[in-house]
This record gives sequence, structure tokens and C-alpha cells, in this order.
Amino acid sequence: MSDLAKEKAARLLKKRGSLSSLGSHEIKAKETTGKTKDSISTVSYIDDPGHHDDNPRPAVQMENTYQLSPTRRFPVMTVNDILKDVLASYLQEEKYEAELCRQMTKTISEVVKARVKDLMIPRYKIIVLISIGQLSDQNMRMGSRCLWDVANDTFSSHTFKNSSLFAIANVYGVYSE
Repeated sequence: MSDLAKEKAARLLKKRGSLSSLGSHEIKAKETTGKTKDSISTVSYIDDPGHHDDNPRPAVQMENTYQLSPTRRFPVMTVNDILKDVLASYLQEEKYEAELCRQMTKTISEVVKARVKDLMIPRYKIIVLISIGQLSDQNMRMGSRCLWDVANDTFSSHTFKNSSLFAIANVYGVYSE
């Protein structure tokens, strides 16, 4: 990064009240050249994994809304259509390979979660579970149990099969007050 770009970034961060990301050796070098004007810069360690717990962020206080039921219900049929579309588009021509399917479960779950979040359903937490397995001469039963509010919480599920694999996708919509 050039000196001009570093100076511009430091000015912007100072104007916003943020900490500078310039190193301390760079700051001392500037102080010796006389280009600084009584400013003190510090180094930010936000990205270091060991420093996350040192300065916890203050909790944001929200006012109670006293809303006990959703204004808009979880659209089960729309989410079902999303599941059918995503599973068919990603797995239609795929052959079962363990490593590929491991990565595909992560990718498909992220895509489904993003598309369901695009529906902008307020106050629902979205949980996506994708399972992909090899289709051969065996039986398999899957079950799930959840502790939830029967009146407001719901789920959507879809099963996909092709010549070499099967996939089961579940999306849970859990209302949070």
C-alpha cells in the first residue's frame, strides 16, 4: 500500500472515530519525518483469534414489542419449491462421490438458506439440514425431534433421487419472539 493511500485511510478512520490499521513502526517513522500533527494511532487486533474475548461488545438493549405471534406465517409451499429447484439444479447429473457430496451439502445448505432469507420472513430463525447419501441396495430411515411451538413453528422437507444418490433437505422455521 502506498504512503498516500495509507495516509488517506488513516484520515478516514480518524474522522470516523475508528482505530488505524497502520503498524506502530510505520507511525514512528512518520513522527520522525514530521508529517504528523499531534495525532496518536494505535494498532487494531480485531482479526487476531486470541483477542476476541478481551473487549466484549456492549449488549444492545431493545424495547419489548409484546408481539407473541407472527404477522406473516412461514411460507411452507414456497420453501418447498425452493428446495425442489435447488436440489434438482445441483444434483441432477451428479454421481455419488463422498468428498464431492460432503462439499455439496455445505454449498446446497448455504444456497437454500440464502434463498429462504431472501423471502424476508420477519422473526423466524432458519435452520437448514441437507443429507446426501449413496443410492444402493439398502434402507434408511431418518427422523428428527424438535422442541417448538406448534402454533407458530413449522418445517418444509423434500427428497431427491437420481441414479446414484439421494438427498434429503429439511428447512425449519422457528419463530423467535
